[in-house]
Amino acid sequence: MPKMGESITEGTILNWLVQEGDTFEEGDILVEVATDKVDNEVPAPSAGKMISHEVSAKDVVPVGETIAILELSDMSSSENLKTESKSLDNEKASFKKSKSSRISHPLGEMPAGQRGTFKVNENLFISPLVDAIARKHHISYEELARISGTGKDGRLRKSDVAEYLAEGRPFQFAQAVAETSGFKVPDLKFDKGTGKIVEMDRMREMIADHMVYSKHTSPHVTAYIEADLTDMVTWRNANKVKFQKKHGEKLTFTPLFIEAVAKAIKDFPMINSSLDGKNIIVKEDINIGMATALPSGNLIVPVVKNADKKNLKDLAASTNELVGKSRTGNLKGDDMKGSTFTISNVGTFGSLMGTPIINQPEAAILATGIIKKRAEVIEKPEGDVIEIRSMMYLSLSFDHRIVDGFLAGSFLRRVGDYMENFDLNRKY
Repeated sequence: MPKMGESITEGTILNWLVQEGDTFEEGDILVEVATDKVDNEVPAPSAGKMISHEVSAKDVVPVGETIAILELSDMSSSENLKTESKSLDNEKASFKKSKSSRISHPLGEMPAGQRGTFKVNENLFISPLVDAIARKHHISYEELARISGTGKDGRLRKSDVAEYLAEGRPFQFAQAVAETSGFKVPDLKFDKGTGKIVEMDRMREMIADHMVYSKHTSPHVTAYIEADLTDMVTWRNANKVKFQKKHGEKLTFTPLFIEAVAKAIKDFPMINSSLDGKNIIVKEDINIGMATALPSGNLIVPVVKNADKKNLKDLAASTNELVGKSRTGNLKGDDMKGSTFTISNVGTFGSLMGTPIINQPEAAILATGIIKKRAEVIEKPEGDVIEIRSMMYLSLSFDHRIVDGFLAGSFLRRVGDYMENFDLNRKY
């Protein structure tokens, strides 16, 4: 049983994909394993034969215990990894010399309308071997999804990546198109001008790929409301010092926003979903991602897990810890996994409002603008009056494939209502 994460100690066998006596190739999926965080697929380290299953489906197995006996080819897994770089170069060289390819046109002979397009591999599974090759050549997961896989069920194999590299990475900066669309991105020759060249760092490349992929995957629609946060602002200003003395945590607006969003998600659970083919997965957990700017200017999304089950003290502790780790570069992998809904506080930068891009594979993302004092007309029993109020715009970008305007508008309005109807007598 392989270790699926730092905090994982056991896994549940879901399904054996290779039966006893069957042969398999390197990278083929042998077994599906579930943990308390995610379902995983375990690939074959090299070609071989399945001798026996030592455990059955539904068995819970500790990490490190034997789950199967395999008869592998002569080259061991460790030898495979040691010779990976050399074999990859050999495969690239042999591919360049070969006249046979699964792509009908060499890159230079492809029709101009096809050079800037790709189709996303919806069955993408990245084996440890493919992941190692991708990291070596700085290929993002989004770019890997553009490569056609020749393995079982369209899985990516080492040879697929080698061929792709030998072709010169034709889909590195391509734009996605639907398989049924007749439109092809034209091969335009833009004048990009001259000036100082600043090479993208690794994180910026991944952000760029992720944003382009999201816009081409989800039809984005954005809804807006404004909310009167006067009571929330008044309560926070009156209690933030006492809160920090009592709990040892700084009280920002972020945990208050997360609290309101988590409540609204419980009222409208369909907003907390993802699309899997033609199925909508409504998530059981409410894990709120916080778009956080790093000192380098790049953006990262640490995740507050089970936000609906935390009180204000715990929400403040979680957000402060994650922001602190972000600024010092100490975030772990688990800190950024499992987000089901994301908040982007663009007001931190002084923005009035924003139109955020959905953090895939989520269904929606909320942007909160700057809290600004304005003169507002307030309806009272004795008549209309003008008062100075603390107002904020909220915008919700949603995936119109699975979220309609009624759901999006109702959810957004509910978030605003929770923020507006803040209890001034609240205890903490």
